[in-house]
Amino acid sequence: MAQDTHIKLIGDTQSSNAYQLRDFLLRSVVSYDWIELRSDEDCLRETGYPSLQAAPLPIVVMPDGTRLNAPTLTDLANRLGWVAEPRFKEYDVSIYGAGPAGLSAAVYAASEGLRAVLIERNAVGGQAGSSSLIENYMGFPHGVSGVELAERARQQAVRFGIEILQMREGVKAAFRDGRILVDLADGSKLTARANICATGVEWRRLELHDESRFLGRGLYYGAGMSEAPYCREEHVFIVGGANSAGQAAMHLTEYAGRVTMLVRAPNLKGTMSRYLSDRIQSHPKIEVRFSTEVVDLDGENGLERIALLDHRTARTNWQPASHLFVCIGGLPNTEWAKDTPIVRDSSGFLVTGADLLVDGRPPSGWPLKRMPFHLETSVPGAFAVGDVRSGSVKRIATAVGEGGMAITFVHSHLARTP
Repeated sequence: MAQDTHIKLIGDTQSSNAYQLRDFLLRSVVSYDWIELRSDEDCLRETGYPSLQAAPLPIVVMPDGTRLNAPTLTDLANRLGWVAEPRFKEYDVSIYGAGPAGLSAAVYAASEGLRAVLIERNAVGGQAGSSSLIENYMGFPHGVSGVELAERARQQAVRFGIEILQMREGVKAAFRDGRILVDLADGSKLTARANICATGVEWRRLELHDESRFLGRGLYYGAGMSEAPYCREEHVFIVGGANSAGQAAMHLTEYAGRVTMLVRAPNLKGTMSRYLSDRIQSHPKIEVRFSTEVVDLDGENGLERIALLDHRTARTNWQPASHLFVCIGGLPNTEWAKDTPIVRDSSGFLVTGADLLVDGRPPSGWPLKRMPFHLETSVPGAFAVGDVRSGSVKRIATAVGEGGMAITFVHSHLARTP
């Protein structure tokens, strides 16, 4: 990372591309100035282009003055020096996903001398990196942001010698001769004797008509850390009733004039930690609407209003809204496993350990005499940790523990495999 780098980002607030860049920079702990263009005059003054239509927005101005016109995330990461080729032809263990579970595995793998590589397709931190404040993680009595926790873990792993391949994604995996061979999205290949899948989950979508038109233009998945400062004195809405939604609500009260949580369930019991639920329901800026869901979106250049269905009355009403943050759980990122022998459950999560056994026996195709290790999938040497694992406890502390535990099993597997 380049924490000492300070760049300038110029663009239109209603640009989804500009939002993606802001979010990426914030989660990557890169300081930046956001210059919003509201008119052609602003555009001419800041960019030298005569109009908003003529300018290749968004524009990133690097510390040395060079410009990136309408860059992709990969373009920006490459310019920051974060995109590199694998250093070795084969690794002891490859770790996919740099959330808490993957970062924990990386720390332990590198510190114990394994030739290890960590692959991340976006910003380090995963879904946890978008959490505004994590208050129930041991060792941080005043809480810690997801960004800070992830950055500390990244620095620790790097100090021990982990190799990080950022803006890379595995799209196809094959298991041959005790190795995992992965095709990456950029066309390169990666080989390892053991593999840890820590790809986590992606935010569950609202699945509304024309939803994609509003992404990054009033509709945001996650806590909206990068967008909170642009919600000053506004009325913002959050969809969800779990801890992630509660943390987002508390964070947004620092900026917004009013925060409304939209919860499909009749209460917060069973979905949100008690300490957070009590705080939310007593906060003067937060209103919680139970048995309510968003059923439609509308707006010209960006989100302007949302349709809310009250399940108690079966009535729908339109509500003005320019910022809607959605935190409604996630779906596993396991499409890469569909053509492999790896067993997934009905929701797509990776099945591991004892859950693979049928009548006390491993699944058909299991080639070894030993039983699968606790975090091992139906392919020997391929492990799953954190939220992507079937039956996992969706807590950061658990993910961190599983990441470290998986390395112990990797050692055991490698010791028995030539």
